[in-house]
Amino acid sequence: MLRDTWAEISLSRIRENMQTIRRTLHPSVKLMAVVKANGYGHGDLESAAAAESAGVDYLAVAYLEEALHLRASGIKLPLLILTPIKPELVQMALEHDLTLTVTSAKWFAELRKLIPYAASGKLRIHVKMDTGLGRIGIRTQQEWDELVPWLRAEDVEVDGFYTHFATAGQADTGFLEQQAARFLEMKEWGRSSGLAIRHYHCAGSAAALRFPQLAMDMVRIGAAMYGFYPEKLVRSVKLEPALSLHSRLIQVKRLAKGDYLGYDNSYQAEEDEWIGTVPIGYADGWNQRMQGTDVLVEGRRAKIVGKICMDQLMIKLPRPCPEGTLVTLIGRQGAERITIAELAEPLGCAQQEISTSLSSRVTRTYTEYEETRTLVDSMTLGLWNEHMIIDHAEHQICNL
Repeated sequence: MLRDTWAEISLSRIRENMQTIRRTLHPSVKLMAVVKANGYGHGDLESAAAAESAGVDYLAVAYLEEALHLRASGIKLPLLILTPIKPELVQMALEHDLTLTVTSAKWFAELRKLIPYAASGKLRIHVKMDTGLGRIGIRTQQEWDELVPWLRAEDVEVDGFYTHFATAGQADTGFLEQQAARFLEMKEWGRSSGLAIRHYHCAGSAAALRFPQLAMDMVRIGAAMYGFYPEKLVRSVKLEPALSLHSRLIQVKRLAKGDYLGYDNSYQAEEDEWIGTVPIGYADGWNQRMQGTDVLVEGRRAKIVGKICMDQLMIKLPRPCPEGTLVTLIGRQGAERITIAELAEPLGCAQQEISTSLSSRVTRTYTEYEETRTLVDSMTLGLWNEHMIIDHAEHQICNL
């Protein structure tokens, strides 16, 4: 590892989260693991492999490029692309045994001009219904009726019929109930069409955990696989975050009272202070909205001060620390812990916005959770006592 900033991903936690979710569902319900956006920032191939080892039935991604990457890397599970692809790319999807999302008859009409008949295999599709999210999907029975004749073609297999909820993570369930009722109406359109639709699904992570009665034939688990879920609304299930984020101090300096720090003089020392510089910035995904949040140093909280720079940020230290001291931005040191949920709440964003924002400049390392926790805790305790083991601990963490 060439740089003192890295994310640690626990594949065992991803597996355990999926196994925990599996236990909450009826045995007949299939499990689709969503590994789009580079596995929500955790690594798409690694997340897919961990999900497969947990016994999932399907995978899903957002775009064709993501699906092709998984296939090229040897992933063979059924794979749904959640965003409609261009009709001219369908042949490529067929060659790689990919399942496509369809949202209109117009798409099929354009496709048939290019591919009158899919000779190389069945065109496996899931039809997306818009029950209120307002993003993509069929909204009216007229749109559905226009699509049905295209779905009856001999080379088409309607593998799924699905929707997505807009407010599954909110305490107020009123709108979700409206969407669920609307989907049940639409489900009857599917059943009365005479099509052999294999799977009906509407529940993503939050809905699957909160309302198992909505599981139907399959649930789509994305955020929850990585430990992101509305904990306050789901008391019966405990999932664990799979990602932690670490760096090290690259310089420590003393600021006198009244000294300025950061671009635009964005911070002024109120007293004599010790400042540490950490090599992570907004180009790594730690954006300027994180100013004022905490990191962990020697098992204590330290606040980010001044504007976050492209490549570095500064923190106010409780006392002078040696260069090379471990800094944890997400994760645990001793008794203290910073979670993505804690960071996301004041920013008003989803937890996965933070993990997916971590750029490719941040090296991902893959560990089993217990090994990681033991190592980080031992580093913290050593530093807390008399900085006796920092060199040894740094050597270990580099070789994870």
